Amino acid sequence: MSRAFVFPGQGAQTIGMGKALAEAYPAAKSVFDEVDAALGEKLSALIWEGDIAELTLTKNAQPALMATSIAALRALESEGFGLDQAAFVAGHSLGEYSALCAAGSLTLSDTARLLRIRGQAMQEAVPVGEGAMAALLGLDFETAIAVAAEAAQGEVCQAANDNDPAQVVVSGHKAAVERAVEIAKAKGAKRALILPVSAPFHCALMQPAAHVMAEALAAVPIAKPGLPVVVNVRAEAVTEPDRIMDLLVAQVTGSVRWRESVLWMETAGVTEFWEIGAGKALSGMIKRTASGATTRAIGTPDDIAALKA
Repeated sequence: MSRAFVFPGQGAQTIGMGKALAEAYPAAKSVFDEVDAALGEKLSALIWEGDIAELTLTKNAQPALMATSIAALRALESEGFGLDQAAFVAGHSLGEYSALCAAGSLTLSDTARLLRIRGQAMQEAVPVGEGAMAALLGLDFETAIAVAAEAAQGEVCQAANDNDPAQVVVSGHKAAVERAVEIAKAKGAKRALILPVSAPFHCALMQPAAHVMAEALAAVPIAKPGLPVVVNVRAEAVTEPDRIMDLLVAQVTGSVRWRESVLWMETAGVTEFWEIGAGKALSGMIKRTASGATTRAIGTPDDIAALKA
């Protein structure tokens, strides 16, 4: 049996996530304390007791989800379930930063600050209302690429997230994405719907944010990870620090190749995926992609207790 630890991306956030972990495990609480100190604010108070609309703001959701993931990992480690039991780490979009932090490539404080910068830059790259994203359900990636190309009509429309064999997200100018929804329905999509997101992530419209992240990442030390990190834009394992930095920049405008990443890990021998942090979205995607794999979602003390049962 070979195991991968995977880390969720934006959309998994909920008020109260990670609170039970922090109460049960000092190692988990120290993660939230360090993130608060790194950002110079009580992000933990927003996560545990705040308003969901404020938590969902990209600049807050990204470091908050990372903190919850690393807190869950530290709790796991304190119970004897560490990264020495994993062959790979990977994360969906911002979850890739969680994976790099978990693997020791980025410090926790640097990861929190980078995700605050990333969240702000991605939000500011496109004026509100000019961009959109849509989920196309029941179409494969190649068909979704063709839908996006047909819908573009001189604007930006790209296949942004290849999540699983029947779920692709497109991103770009609002009118182009709206056209993609109608084209997808005509091509047999089971559903095609505009997503409630604040910006068109993972497309060429994010180029201003990519420039910001190139500068931010150049100023932060990136160490060789303790185990291979399967990266979004290549769907393969990477360990070289310079390449990690370049691919994190490319990730801002590039597609999240999650389905391919899961298949790559499966081909490399992974049979068990542990989703570390908030929610269970990745577990569902993985089950639909790697039918022979088993999954576990670990984000609460009860989830950890079940491992010991």
